Amino acid sequence: ADYDCDGATACAVGLRALKSLGARHVDYLVPNRFEYGYGLTPEIVRLAAQRQPDLLITVDNGIASVAGVEEARRLGIQTLITDHHLPGDALPDADVIVNPNQPGCPFPSKALAGCGVMFYVALALRGELRRRGAFAERPEPNLAALLDLVALGTVADVVPLDRNNRILVAQGLARMRAGKMQPGVAALFRAAGRRPETATTFDLGFGLGPRLNAAGRLSDMALGIECLTTDDSARALNIAQELDALNRERRGIEAEMQDEALLRLDEIAAEAEGDGESQGRASVTLFDPDWHQGVIGILASRIKDKLHRPTFVLARGNEGEVKGSGRSIPGLHLRDALDLVAKHHPDLLLRFGGHAAAAGITLREDDLALFEQAFEDVCRQLIAPADLTRTLETDGPLETAHMSLDSARLLQAQIWGQGFPPPLFADEFRVENQRILKDKHLKLTLSKNGARFDAIQFNFAAAAPARIRAAYKLDVNEYNGVASVQLMLEHFEPAQA
Repeated sequence: ADYDCDGATACAVGLRALKSLGARHVDYLVPNRFEYGYGLTPEIVRLAAQRQPDLLITVDNGIASVAGVEEARRLGIQTLITDHHLPGDALPDADVIVNPNQPGCPFPSKALAGCGVMFYVALALRGELRRRGAFAERPEPNLAALLDLVALGTVADVVPLDRNNRILVAQGLARMRAGKMQPGVAALFRAAGRRPETATTFDLGFGLGPRLNAAGRLSDMALGIECLTTDDSARALNIAQELDALNRERRGIEAEMQDEALLRLDEIAAEAEGDGESQGRASVTLFDPDWHQGVIGILASRIKDKLHRPTFVLARGNEGEVKGSGRSIPGLHLRDALDLVAKHHPDLLLRFGGHAAAAGITLREDDLALFEQAFEDVCRQLIAPADLTRTLETDGPLETAHMSLDSARLLQAQIWGQGFPPPLFADEFRVENQRILKDKHLKLTLSKNGARFDAIQFNFAAAAPARIRAAYKLDVNEYNGVASVQLMLEHFEPAQA
């Protein structure tokens, strides 16, 4: 399994599905990112071979594991690759590859996460067993019971919510709201302080997902997989509390790294204020030998959001190597950009992979300056100048009569996410009062046409003027059992006179 939330949920789906279908000898292996790195490497294959498997199944990785599959074939182990990442020039010589993004695959939904791919593999296996009469004398398992795991992994991996993924997530959320979920998922809700009866994609993406990811970032994702696969509710809750503690530690490390990075960003931001072609930079690359390898992806995302530039953040890996995590903006397909870097400089990238919005790289520490320049050159080549300007698209104003609890709850019940964002409205308001919460969140009372609304902008501590034009989402705020409308501000600026 991969060591992120998608990999953990895909692994749990595979384990639970195979056991329910009658497999008696099924086990898992998840690489510790600090010891082994990513994917089915020859080293991981040799580690797995100690357990004498007949078949190795990858979940959420493997499409780039050419050498790993060769090692498995040498050792006489069959391989089934299940992955959703984009393939490179060469496919591994596996016995079977299931990946909607491999050349020639007719599966219409290309946006599946790794857990979604594994779920469909399980469905296909059940169908084949049904054809062979395997369920003549025993009940056929209901694999829909695994959709809470599929929903969690799909949302946490931030894959586009096309029609197919929205169906998977909607069904998973429906099961959670009905109390039908794995003990580990229920325990994660409790550890995150969120209510499964009103579960939303926001809860999965910002409550449960980060706690599960914290295991792979700071410790060992085996802890997260155990949480999702145990049927002991007490054990699941104990693990979920461990994951919550790891997530708090992760937030502390991330905040420290972000403070250090921000010290360097004033200069970069000043350069980026240029025209995007000659003066301003088209990309950001940051490295610090003391940064934590498990948190660089989150830091890259934060910096990308702040500067609206494709960003790579790197930390030290194995001897003489650095590992980087990248995040991109609309207008630049990050894996394609890295492929171009590799073509221009064939020996520069030791390993790379990913998709449009996120990618990972490994290179020699001595080549950092060369990578920074090569990535900048490719970004300049591929990104249109207009794409370097941050644009916020809204759905326009919302009538005051519709700024109600009923409307907010109606919107909250829908399935929103990557590629299918919730409505973002834009209106002018008078600021009645404002204050800063916890030194970093702006809490306001706004008025419009005689009606007053609570509003908040997270991670924003500057004061607002007396009248503002704001882009916001309609949300439900529940406090002490009382529900009210709250406006979630994405951006505001002074209203024109």
